Amino acid sequence: MSNLADTQPSEASKVISDVSKQEGGPYKGSTAAQMQSQVTKQRNLEDAAEKVGSKLDTAPGTVTTEEAQLLHSRQSRAMDGQQPQKGSIASQAQSVAAANEQGATVQTNTPVNPAEQSKIDREANYIEMAGKVTKKMANEPEAVTKGEADKLDSRETKAFGATEKGGVASQAQSLASKNAGDTKV
Repeated sequence: MSNLADTQPSEASKVISDVSKQEGGPYKGSTAAQMQSQVTKQRNLEDAAEKVGSKLDTAPGTVTTEEAQLLHSRQSRAMDGQQPQKGSIASQAQSVAAANEQGATVQTNTPVNPAEQSKIDREANYIEMAGKVTKKMANEPEAVTKGEADKLDSRETKAFGATEKGGVASQAQSLASKNAGDTKV
């Protein structure tokens, strides 16, 4: 998944700074502030998921409760406060950590029922699209299209049942509308 968090910090900072200048300066709730927040949340989630995911795959008996809680917190923050769903990497880590504390052996490659897998896939589709659109909003805000914003909105609704007011999908919709207006001038 490619996103703004993959760019070098100085490049991301410059993009966010440029957006802030376009908005007339930084302020709480601004697009630039939200972009910075999302970049940080995404980086934190990716770091925790990489560390804990690797342990889940190679040495599940070493996953600790603290690591599972950290991953759960980071995933929830990256998903705008929504709790990770059953079957997500965070919930898997919590199950494994709890079993480790009780001295049980856990098989992490257990099959997921189709409804749970569908939910996991919808969340992954949203996270992937949000990463792409967030990167584009930061690097090429004038190039965000209505189609991309609609697709992100759709994926967020499918994943979580609704879109968050002021969230990434909402910001993308607003930017795409502005861009459509700019191209008609």
